[in-house]
Amino acid sequence: MSHTTNDTITWGMMLRKLPSIAKAIPRVVKGMKAANVKDPTQPCGLGWSFEQATLRNPEGPALLQGAVKLSYSQVNQWANRIAHHLIAQGIRKGDVVAVFIENRPELLVTILAVAKVGAISALLNTSQTRDTLAHSLNLVAPAAIIVGEELVPAFSAVRERVSIDAARTWFVADRDTYNQPGIAPDGFINLMSATADSPSDNPASSQQVFLDDPCFYIYTSGTTGLPKAGVFKHGRWMRSSASFGLIALDMRPEDIVYCTLPLYHATGLCVCWGSAISGASGFAIRRKFSASQFWSDVRNYRATTLGYVGELCRYLVDQPPSADDSRHGVTKMIGNGLRPGAWREFKTRFGVNHICELYAASDGNIGFTNMLNFDNTVGFSLMSWELAAYDHDSGAPTRDAKGFMRKVAKGEQGLLLAKIDDKAPLDGYTDPQKTEKVVLHDVFEKGDRYFNTGDLLRNIGFGHAQFVDRLGDTYRWKGENVSTTEVENILLQHPNISEAVAYGVEVRNTNGRAGMAAITPAESLATLDFSELLAFAREHMPAYAVPLFLRVKVKMETTGTFKYQKTRLKDEAFDPGKTGDDPIYAWLPGTETYVQVTEQLLADIHGGKYRY
Repeated sequence: MSHTTNDTITWGMMLRKLPSIAKAIPRVVKGMKAANVKDPTQPCGLGWSFEQATLRNPEGPALLQGAVKLSYSQVNQWANRIAHHLIAQGIRKGDVVAVFIENRPELLVTILAVAKVGAISALLNTSQTRDTLAHSLNLVAPAAIIVGEELVPAFSAVRERVSIDAARTWFVADRDTYNQPGIAPDGFINLMSATADSPSDNPASSQQVFLDDPCFYIYTSGTTGLPKAGVFKHGRWMRSSASFGLIALDMRPEDIVYCTLPLYHATGLCVCWGSAISGASGFAIRRKFSASQFWSDVRNYRATTLGYVGELCRYLVDQPPSADDSRHGVTKMIGNGLRPGAWREFKTRFGVNHICELYAASDGNIGFTNMLNFDNTVGFSLMSWELAAYDHDSGAPTRDAKGFMRKVAKGEQGLLLAKIDDKAPLDGYTDPQKTEKVVLHDVFEKGDRYFNTGDLLRNIGFGHAQFVDRLGDTYRWKGENVSTTEVENILLQHPNISEAVAYGVEVRNTNGRAGMAAITPAESLATLDFSELLAFAREHMPAYAVPLFLRVKVKMETTGTFKYQKTRLKDEAFDPGKTGDDPIYAWLPGTETYVQVTEQLLADIHGGKYRY
């Protein structure tokens, strides 16, 4: 991790920002008013804010994908027809509707309709299958599900394990269903045909949604292995869309956000779409990110704003330079995980003026935004936060003799703790015990409560922070959180593996951490068939969770705690020079098996010969 001291923000740097700060004050005041809905009887949230945007910009583009271009009025009326139908089918405020559709207009229209009813969308991760998918569904006991044609096979495989009435198992064809609803397979009801004749006026229910009502369940990788469902309330939607859209990005009706991030994650759905709605701006999406098509899409949609994660920026920087690199109308971008190493290069090569890096956790109560456009920072937060000293082996915050935690000095890295109070409530998870696990009590004084983010940050001055790393049992790879416990549990189901420890390791010039697992064979190394083992892992876990490296250990050391051992395994990573007698294997991109890592192969990996 780069932690150069020159990222510190000085008085001189702040003074140079004074003109832009002065200019921003009116919209900050307006944004803070919009963000802080305090009256529990005031209608608010996703449905309400979309209706407000429709009044502001009825004929302006709201959703764009490929040849599909829908105005705010069209999208609003489409969502209204679906909402009226859901209500007629008995879906009520507080009911859970599982939504399982890939990135396309139908996904957003469906989520919007569910929000207008006052029901809760459970946003299933579209790469989930089998046990994980069944677990995610059963965790929230949905009253209904809406499945895209592209995911019918995945849902059908677990359908018997989930009790959802067939009359509320809706289907959405994989085509432009605004114009052609398509035909549903047996056992499904075609949502678009069924809603075609419903009323298209705003349902009364969207005025009955208040700040404390849940809007979505967003799944985060649970440290226990299987996903947890984080609760995202309408009040938080207001805070998020106004903070990012109004305050940070100053979105207007003439703006268009281009987002290729998965819309079941909060960055794509709440930050990017929320920002677009807050400005009554356009929202252009793509099914899956494509580095080679990225800038031509940007030009086609006339985008002014990008949604990103760090990995996406790295893929773009890795594309061969082109004369068209800065020929586009993008002036600002919002997202997270852009590393200091790629920051300056991205800004200069692609000519994007403002990188609005943010830090937020979909299951947390704090957000940081780089509103003042400094380099290499997640910006500042309007919430109360502290960086606490922590134990490097266990990852737990340390307490002094009096039982309180210690704040780290400026420039030092510490564990980010966010104060829980009326201004920053914690919505938590659907499971209260899981929520209690992330809450710390009596932290700096008796009676205070803080949310433990599990992330390491550094204070670089003037309330600005820099993201350093994640602690604990998850790591990020390909923009997804990977649960080490989940990877371990799947590997242990393999008949030839008796023990498994999973962890993330850094690979030069990549973002996040690549998956690695130390495994002990049930009998001997000779019994492991590496191509069969890889096929097993790929079948049972999402692509981003499959370990890229394996370390074969005859016996796991149980000296010290398990965590301590993980720390050592992470440090030794996949360098055969450090792992003693344990052979290391790598899955190289484009191949179907694991091969042993030699000094030469290690040098090739470090030298960037393989594209991870």
